[in-house]
Amino acid sequence: MTMSEENNPKGAEEEKTQQPEQEGSAGGSAVSSPPLPEEPEEKKAKGHNSVVWLTRIVFLLAALIFIWYVYSDRRTPYTDLGTVTEIVIPVTPRVSGYLIERHVKLHSAVKTGDLMFRIDTTQYALAVRKARANVANVAQQMGAQGAAVQAAASAVGVARAQLDRAQRNYNRAMRIVKKNPGALSQADIDRVETSLNQAVENLANAEANLTKARKQLGPTGTDNPQLRMAINDLNNAQMQLEWTSIYAPADGHLESFNMDVGYFCQAGKPIATLVSKEDLWIQANFKENNLSHMQPGDPVEFILDVAPGRVFSSRVSSIGYGVSSDNKNIPGKLPVVNRSSSWLRDPQRFPVIIGISDTTAQRLCRAGAQADVVVYTGDHPFLNSIARLRIRINSLLSYVR
Repeated sequence: MTMSEENNPKGAEEEKTQQPEQEGSAGGSAVSSPPLPEEPEEKKAKGHNSVVWLTRIVFLLAALIFIWYVYSDRRTPYTDLGTVTEIVIPVTPRVSGYLIERHVKLHSAVKTGDLMFRIDTTQYALAVRKARANVANVAQQMGAQGAAVQAAASAVGVARAQLDRAQRNYNRAMRIVKKNPGALSQADIDRVETSLNQAVENLANAEANLTKARKQLGPTGTDNPQLRMAINDLNNAQMQLEWTSIYAPADGHLESFNMDVGYFCQAGKPIATLVSKEDLWIQANFKENNLSHMQPGDPVEFILDVAPGRVFSSRVSSIGYGVSSDNKNIPGKLPVVNRSSSWLRDPQRFPVIIGISDTTAQRLCRAGAQADVVVYTGDHPFLNSIARLRIRINSLLSYVR
């Protein structure tokens, strides 16, 4: 060690330290960066706990949603597969001929008994006159009072035509009441019953007058086959003349109507379609497991796309007991087994009939309109509250769908 090193030992050490650094710089090697400071253990543990708690919350929410779905699917079943259904009546003429009068247009509103169409009556009026003349001729040949028999026979034909129309109106009203007891008022039911009874009495009175006129002919006239045939021809001609006027069978609106005066109407071929407003209901297709607690009379809420933001109330009218299985087996061949290509089997659905008693809903509904339906099967405050909130939210969404 030199004298200078002994006198300045600290400086010698600094020179030794700087020398390798300079040599390293001259050799072209990179200077190493200082190590990064490590995160504190407390901070790592806190972040790990946050992830764990977030995972637990997500799993808990998923479990609660699953439990709610299972219970609500049976206690407050919901479906958006609801369809407004109305009675559709084909307007079918019973006689053929050219259309000479049209009193309605497409989408016209009609009332029961309104005259809608009239077919040319020329040939049918001639048939009536011919039949009357035939009756008079037969009666004259028998030396009887042909005029009385002719009048009585004509009255019977008219009475039978009126009875036929009253009977068809009565049968239609009974079918409506059977499907939906609240569709018709008691006044409407009394009206069709009274019309039917009056028609029966009128026919009985006309037949009694005809029997009286026949008896005046004597024993020979009553059993005369030519006279009976002539009277039957007159009755048939009178009924066909009545059928040239086509009346509205129910209250409703006309659809599928695109003809005018001069159109040739064929007997038995519909010329228009009447959408009846007397009976209106919603067919809601619920899954099979939705029906486990559902009963007729359960309260219902439904929404219509035509009335966003509005919720209507009703009740379950009936629940379907069977649907078609689409089994296309043909006798003499092996059974056909339908294969499902999905992981889960598609649930079977059954129709549930919802009556519509709200007058505003009846006015807004159209045949084929869509509806969302929720059924409350019992007193379940929590599930019922969620179901009410759900259908009201969906009602507001109708503004944009």
